[in-house]
Amino acid sequence: MSPTGSSAARTEARPGSARSYPRHPYLGVSVAVFRAGRVLLARRTKPPFAGAFSLPGGLVEVGETLEAAALRELHEEVRVNAHIVAFNRHVESIDRDSAGKIRHHYVIASFVGEWIAGEARPGPEAGEAVWVEPACLAGINCTPHIVAVVEAAERALNARPSKPALSNQQ
Repeated sequence: MSPTGSSAARTEARPGSARSYPRHPYLGVSVAVFRAGRVLLARRTKPPFAGAFSLPGGLVEVGETLEAAALRELHEEVRVNAHIVAFNRHVESIDRDSAGKIRHHYVIASFVGEWIAGEARPGPEAGEAVWVEPACLAGINCTPHIVAVVEAAERALNARPSKPALSNQQ
């Protein structure tokens, strides 16, 4: 279903996936989860940026808070539980085709998280899950903006309040 609750976007004659050539931006979330100084990355299996490493995340569902969506997507993609430390920043991902038309458009609310439980393993939307030293990100095939997003997340983690905001561990 589309974020508005209808299946119209799936039935339109658009090239590629149902999210290609959108009429409006899609609202997504991601979370930079840290464990022992390393950040969790998942290899994308779908466009845009299929094959590149990214922060775990996905689309917000109707009626879901941004934090709840980030924690749900984290668990669905890589089977890890975390608590949200802080909002990090928003990321705009706009991809144009060779004719200049908008092929993909996402606005992503990115959060900072701290690992609670679960061993990272790929789910249905992640081809691989790895813990990486933030200093090594520049040498890895990653989605755009990831170095700046992780650097900001690391700063927020180091300045965090002592009490977690929200947890997906039951």
